[in-house]
Amino acid sequence: MGKLVQNFYKLLMALSCLAMLAAFVTVMLGVVAREANWDIGGLDAYAGYAIAAALFLALPGTLQHGDHIRVTLLLDRVSPKVRNILEWWSLGAGLALAAYMAWYALRLVWVSYVTHDISPAADASPLWIPQIAMTLGCMGFALSFVHALVERWHGRSFIEVSSEAAHIE
Repeated sequence: MGKLVQNFYKLLMALSCLAMLAAFVTVMLGVVAREANWDIGGLDAYAGYAIAAALFLALPGTLQHGDHIRVTLLLDRVSPKVRNILEWWSLGAGLALAAYMAWYALRLVWVSYVTHDISPAADASPLWIPQIAMTLGCMGFALSFVHALVERWHGRSFIEVSSEAAHIE
């Protein structure tokens, strides 16, 4: 099960990388189009969709690698018992918020699909299509908190602190 979840995180991170690449290509195409006096409608909207997709799809992988902003100022100054309680509370609160986001992101996709909601920008794309990436990212984020709680329950550490994060703390 752990290997399946790890592969899911890797898939979401790869999709996030593709979305960042798509955002870069879209922005560069927009720059070239403006210089060449071409009118390509909707490029700004597609760049925004790609950037949002990249951000949401990267949430689970960045949590696992400890690349989210974490404030350890308080945790480093309390007793191990209090630290343990605060860490459990933080993981539980994170799961609750991530599950809330995932539920409403999924609901947003469904409502957009059912009501045939389209983008108000020049692209007039069905909004449920770019919203899928946000929903996948939110669902992966909620799964990553469940994974973190299970790992914590078994006495293992979920978060692999990256070398960059280790130097900051």
